Amino acid sequence: MLDFFSIFSKGGIVLWCFQGVSSPFSGTVNALIRSVILQERGGNNSFTHEALTLKYKLDNEFELLFVVGYQKILTLTYVDKFIDDIHMQFRDKYRNQLQQQGVMGLLNGSFDFSDDFSGLLRTAEERTKGKAASVMKTFEQSDKSKKTVKSMIEIRGEKGKESKKNKKDAPVPEAPATEKKTEVQVKASVTVAAGVANQNGLTQEEIIQRNREEFFRKKLGKEKKESDLSFQNLCFGSMAGDLKTVDYESSEEEEEEEEEEEVIQETSHVSVKKRGFGGMFGMLKGLVGSKSLTPQDMEPVLDKMKDHLIAKNVAADIAVRLCGSVAKKLEGKVMGTFSTVTSTVKQALQDSLVQILQPKRRVDILRDIIEAQKLRHPFVVTFCGVNGVGKSTNLAKITFWLMENGFRVLIAACDTFRAGAVEQLRTHTRRLNTLHPPEEHNGQSMVQLFERGYGKDAAGIAMEAIAFARNQSFDVVLVDTAGRMQDNTPLMTALAKLIAINMPDLVLFVGEALVGNEAVDQLVKFNQALADHSMAEKPRLIDGIVLTKFDTIDDKVGAAISMTYITGQPIVFVGTGQTYNDLRSLNAKAVVSALMKA
Repeated sequence: MLDFFSIFSKGGIVLWCFQGVSSPFSGTVNALIRSVILQERGGNNSFTHEALTLKYKLDNEFELLFVVGYQKILTLTYVDKFIDDIHMQFRDKYRNQLQQQGVMGLLNGSFDFSDDFSGLLRTAEERTKGKAASVMKTFEQSDKSKKTVKSMIEIRGEKGKESKKNKKDAPVPEAPATEKKTEVQVKASVTVAAGVANQNGLTQEEIIQRNREEFFRKKLGKEKKESDLSFQNLCFGSMAGDLKTVDYESSEEEEEEEEEEEVIQETSHVSVKKRGFGGMFGMLKGLVGSKSLTPQDMEPVLDKMKDHLIAKNVAADIAVRLCGSVAKKLEGKVMGTFSTVTSTVKQALQDSLVQILQPKRRVDILRDIIEAQKLRHPFVVTFCGVNGVGKSTNLAKITFWLMENGFRVLIAACDTFRAGAVEQLRTHTRRLNTLHPPEEHNGQSMVQLFERGYGKDAAGIAMEAIAFARNQSFDVVLVDTAGRMQDNTPLMTALAKLIAINMPDLVLFVGEALVGNEAVDQLVKFNQALADHSMAEKPRLIDGIVLTKFDTIDDKVGAAISMTYITGQPIVFVGTGQTYNDLRSLNAKAVVSALMKA
């Protein structure tokens, strides 16, 4: 029934595996690691790859991963409990070896788990077979058949009168004596504490609190963290092809105060229970990492984090998935010394967000253009997106960036629907040629517009433009397409046709940084339309994202997370201003710092 079961470390060391079929499963497991584990999508513990369904479980204490695979046409109800049983059995059997011997112990260790696995699998299958199949009751066997017609008739007003009467007659419960006593004791404690404070200036707890704050101020040091969005302080690259990046800065004191406040809030409830040495001991016990995290510990913190992400323009569904993935990632993990639940969860979420924004594959357009030159064909980029997001404007910015790097660009005017689209590109072409006149480039125009007017087939115009660029030795062809809503089936079919026929080297989706949930819907439906309407066996989907109007959102940068998470594709360019030079590359750590800022 099971195709395979594998137990391996997060470092990639296979400790034990079971293979029920002859075909190798390494490609399937690699797809799970690449698409789920590395991209922080481990919230639902299920993954489908080709004909297989994979269930997996993380052990964060020992850094292990348990993966089981079976044919997706099967319905195996025992798999979830079975993988939990395997997890507990393996941990208990090899706990000492996993704790003491480290990486070398994993490499050289012997994990003979076959008999245990067979026994647990047999038990799970017998348990499933032993369950009697549920049979639907007949009408005569149901409770409804025993009711009379009279009992089902309800006179209007009777039920309401009766419920009011019951409420009126019910006695009011008195508070238990123990609760009253506790309330008196609390009031007395507050009074005594106030008296001590008045006599000595500071209570013992306040002295401990002050000392603790001083300790954490020294402990945290003067490490500088990025948090504030600043478009005035931009980093310039050393190479001509490097784009300016968005930088963030924050005051050191603000970050330290925020960290201290979190630590104090998490640990202050420990010290108020005890006085003197007992209070200090309780505080240290609460700080030192001596217990593993549970979902109950993380739930209130993750709820706040989820609301914070949504407020920063992250799509609600994505925020829920991210918090679920962080919970799975931290469950069972032992907290570090002098760390709190809030700081641990926040750091894990921050690391996950950075990981999501990091490119999963190399996106080096300049190098790819040089490779295309060696093959004597132009590098083709197609731009797509909904109406009004700034496709033509940002296409002109990218044209300027390519010209600055010495490449000749042909712009294909394939927006044959919107009035003024061709004239807009003609204006951009004229202005770009004034910035790089032909006289400075051996009489060659660095940018040229290829257009055939309105009402023509966009796919045909793109094909002609690519052929023209090849004959005239242009380095790059930038294909501008008409804006279209993701629900417009005829226009989405036309876009899929254009991409399928011309097979561009890069397909860029242009989206606004202003949108949240809408960005997810746009990307999903654009990708789905390209897949559904393509004639190729392996359809071309979106390869990257251009994020426009990034300077209008302050620190509400959640759209970057939503777009990257839903496709797994990188944000290649960021548009920020009104001039041709306002094109940026995305700094993942800087964006996450702005996102996590309160």
